[in-house]
Amino acid sequence: MADPVRIEHDSMGTVEVPAGVLWGAQTQRSLLNFAISTDRMPVELIHALALIKQAAASVNCRLGVLDEIQRDQIIKAASAVASGLHDDQFPLRVWQTGSGTHTNMNVNEVISNLASQANNEPLGSHRPVHPNDHVNRSQSTNDAFPTAIHIAAVQGITKNLLPELERLIAAFAKKSNAWSDIIKIGRTHLQDAVPLTLGQEASAWRDQIATAHSRIQSSLIELYPLPLGGTAVGTGLNAPSGFGQETAAQLASLTGLPFSSANNKFAVMASHDGLVNAMAQLRMLAVALFKISNDLRLLACGPRAGLAELHLPENEPGSSIMPGKVNPSQCEAMAMVCLQVIGLDSAVTMAGGSGHLQMNVYKPLIGFNLLHSIELLHDACRNYRLAMVQGIEPNRIKIQHDLEQSLMLVTALAPEIGYDKASEIAHLAHEKGFSLREAALKLGYVSQEDFDRIVNPALMADPHD
Repeated sequence: MADPVRIEHDSMGTVEVPAGVLWGAQTQRSLLNFAISTDRMPVELIHALALIKQAAASVNCRLGVLDEIQRDQIIKAASAVASGLHDDQFPLRVWQTGSGTHTNMNVNEVISNLASQANNEPLGSHRPVHPNDHVNRSQSTNDAFPTAIHIAAVQGITKNLLPELERLIAAFAKKSNAWSDIIKIGRTHLQDAVPLTLGQEASAWRDQIATAHSRIQSSLIELYPLPLGGTAVGTGLNAPSGFGQETAAQLASLTGLPFSSANNKFAVMASHDGLVNAMAQLRMLAVALFKISNDLRLLACGPRAGLAELHLPENEPGSSIMPGKVNPSQCEAMAMVCLQVIGLDSAVTMAGGSGHLQMNVYKPLIGFNLLHSIELLHDACRNYRLAMVQGIEPNRIKIQHDLEQSLMLVTALAPEIGYDKASEIAHLAHEKGFSLREAALKLGYVSQEDFDRIVNPALMADPHD
């Protein structure tokens, strides 16, 4: 037997909708016409839209365009949606109309039907609140949907990503401090270079992430001003005077975040440069994490035929055929996440520049990629910290051996005997298998006492102490 359905109505006619669901006709049309992939609209964006409906209802009542019953019904239903109680009622795909209208109407219809349920009215009756006339009052998808992206992105960044980055920065800072006395050989061009401490090397990773954190935090400044109140094209048609300002203040109160009403709604609706910029800063974080991951897996490569300066935690077997093999899997997972985010940023960049006149029709893509990137980076950084960074240990014996064998310690002699003579010492030591001291004494360019005084790895790693 066929599943039971009910008949819903919208401006285009009747639609069969599964009997028990809370969505309505326009959502069902989207399900039928845009069955593209399985990428659903992020629930964070749905929750943000519900917050907008909640705030709008309160302000609309205060400004005299909704009555108190309608306000209370919308606020109650929208609050339930915002808290995640009805996440299964939002089935629409990301790949839909470029304004996000289908998802906006999905939220409007669910809120309307929740109000109908609460008042013992039939689903789809649009009583006591209508999805367009009441839930969507004083709004257009063109201003509500990008406002939801702003809210969801700011919440995800401030409550999840930035705190996790702070914990990762602290983990690298702890390693940098613990390794401050470990002198090792540096490498440039993947060749031996002059010494530094392992702590100095780790400080670079710490500060790369700290700088990325600051960039991301700064990008929020452009996301606090909201386009809500601009309605269809930025003029505010069909919204009462003051709606944008009051609703932004209400959203700031609901979220505890400093949202405001954008001064020029034409600018933030016709383009989404603030969102593109936030995505670009996530890309910069991905670039930093990608570089750090490459460093760590190079320094840990081995264990017997590589650099092997670091021991990474051994969390799982690394090979289905080679017994005992363990791989730098956290570095690999992080690297894949980073490349994915870099790719998502490319799409957002193109989408941001592809708006036409008063409308950008890539909103779902921008929102999905931005929120997905926040989630990916947060989760990857958390696993990275807990499963790898906190457990990294230095291989002091290998580090000391490589330091003693390095030819680039000869660099300290160059100011004393000149570049050419220092180079000759290095070449002789390499060709004959001598130590640097042996080569220097054999050539007679420096005394043993002067060599030991000048070629001091600790002083080379901190020459201005």
